[in-house]
Amino acid sequence: MKFRLLPAFMVLFAVPVLAATENNEQALYAKEESPENPGEVLYMTHCAFCHDGGVAKAPERTMLGLMAPATILRAMQTGVMKEQASALSDAEKRLLAEHLSGQTLASAEHSGKAPMCSSEVAEFDFSAPPESAGWGVNKKNHRFFDSTITSISADNIDRLRLKWAFAFPGAVRARSQPATAGGAIFVGSQDGTVYSLDQETGCIRWRFSASAEVRTAIVIEDWKAGDVAEPLVYFGDLVGNIYAVDAVTGALAWRDRPDNHPSLTLTAAPALHKGRLYIPLSSLEVTAAADPEYPCCTFQGGVAIYDARTGEKIELIRSIKEEPRVVGKNAVGTRQLAPSGSPIWNTPSVDVKRALIYVGTGENYSSPSNETSDAVLALSMEDYGIAWSQQTTQGDAWNIGCETPSRINCPQEDGPDYDFGAATILVTTEDGRDMILAGQKSGDVFALDPDNGGEIIWQNKLGRGGIQGGVHFGMAVDGDILYVPMSDFYGGDRWPGEPFPGMYAVDINTGDVLWYNRWEDRCEGRHQYCQPGISAAVSAIDGAVVAGGMDGFLRAYDKTSGEVIWEYDSIRSYDTPGGGTARGGSFGGGSGPVFKDDMMYVNSGYGIYFHIPGNVLLAFEIDDSESRAP
Repeated sequence: MKFRLLPAFMVLFAVPVLAATENNEQALYAKEESPENPGEVLYMTHCAFCHDGGVAKAPERTMLGLMAPATILRAMQTGVMKEQASALSDAEKRLLAEHLSGQTLASAEHSGKAPMCSSEVAEFDFSAPPESAGWGVNKKNHRFFDSTITSISADNIDRLRLKWAFAFPGAVRARSQPATAGGAIFVGSQDGTVYSLDQETGCIRWRFSASAEVRTAIVIEDWKAGDVAEPLVYFGDLVGNIYAVDAVTGALAWRDRPDNHPSLTLTAAPALHKGRLYIPLSSLEVTAAADPEYPCCTFQGGVAIYDARTGEKIELIRSIKEEPRVVGKNAVGTRQLAPSGSPIWNTPSVDVKRALIYVGTGENYSSPSNETSDAVLALSMEDYGIAWSQQTTQGDAWNIGCETPSRINCPQEDGPDYDFGAATILVTTEDGRDMILAGQKSGDVFALDPDNGGEIIWQNKLGRGGIQGGVHFGMAVDGDILYVPMSDFYGGDRWPGEPFPGMYAVDINTGDVLWYNRWEDRCEGRHQYCQPGISAAVSAIDGAVVAGGMDGFLRAYDKTSGEVIWEYDSIRSYDTPGGGTARGGSFGGGSGPVFKDDMMYVNSGYGIYFHIPGNVLLAFEIDDSESRAP
């Protein structure tokens, strides 16, 4: 029986506690070291064979540590692991769920009392088609909510007032960007529940239980485009499943897992175009490599293509052409394989004119590195090949093994881990030139020429860069202005230099900075994991851009001057419909603000990677009353 000690970075990665402290870390270390630990005995006896590599499709151990305990328990009681867990008592299932997640079921049961909608409020409104500015439905990823979508603009955003708050039960992060259609908000949660909520009140129309955390945005089929009688919503989960669910009822239409790799995960929303779903494939194998006995690495990123209505898998385009092969052994004799990595954790942009989709890739996981890591790829929608690749950082191979004391599985390149995490943006300038805009964790922003193999038109290094950006999850475009949010989190010896957290406005024609507003550091005494800067995706409206910070503040910037014209502090407790409670935290992930009519919806909470936990969806409304007390 083998027991492993998780490195400190992985402890915080795997343990979703509402308030991570040194005591939590010490407790987990003690559990892993103790051969008497009953939870570990249960795991080794009933689970380890499959989840330590014996079954290709079984999620790897570190992925289980990212799940909420209720999700793991539900899988054993009524879900996909019911048969495998049939020999366990209910008490043993609960113990195992708590052990694997590092969180007690009792501590996870805060909040979550939202009422079901009455029949009248629950009725689907077919006169309200999906908004067209969020991930996956706007083919160009502009993230610009114009006046045809919302009445909120720079002129009235100072009148936004909180209307209602919705708590995600058992969650410490809320990173699934909501989508609106049919009078409803569709959003996923850490415990795997996808909700359809009434836009006006936050009551629940229906729930759907996925196998694991849903952190992708929700993509909604436009029923007007194809006269669809029963529109579907699409999303992915932490363990790599893609789902299609009836938007009206919440009934499952189809589900599949695009790749058999045990570390497969879906981070970004798929793109939907002409009945096809383009699904970016990422992985958590980068974390499994922390174990010196793990044969690193075999995952390769890609984009899976599905028939959106039937769920038929049409093709899988890999980001690496060569199959991984054994290239050596590490210091403890474990096989090393390459090429690997080049994950894709951003929503594709769709170039209808050229029949191409554009994605950005991450680093290689093992050495030697190859030419499609840290690159923008153009993938053909016709012959399913790589039409061209523009690599901006060469020789980037990295995994979590580089952050452990032994560094046994760390590739010789040792980073710098400069993924393209933010989605590519396809733009046409006012003078008619097409460009692809891409932001990298290095802090660089690029404009590429789609007609010349992705040749770099201009490049501007705006931030210091780092393991969490640089440019992290998403930029926005309004006309000839590109809004670039900068994180610059994680400095030190590996990423030296001055950080530049905050918001930039850049001229897309030249790459010149029009203005920069540094994110004010107000973290003193606020929270142990408070940091200035912007990691989450941002969204533009007429005359402004809105961004949530890692410190929990939500701000709107004037398009012309860059001045902050509205601010909201989300770190507080919230009373929710039905008598529940919720808590705000950092803004993170691909979940940026979403606008519809006179409402704005945004998630708060990112309790992972040293950020402030939270579990709330906030719904704001323009207050036109004479008395505008906050």
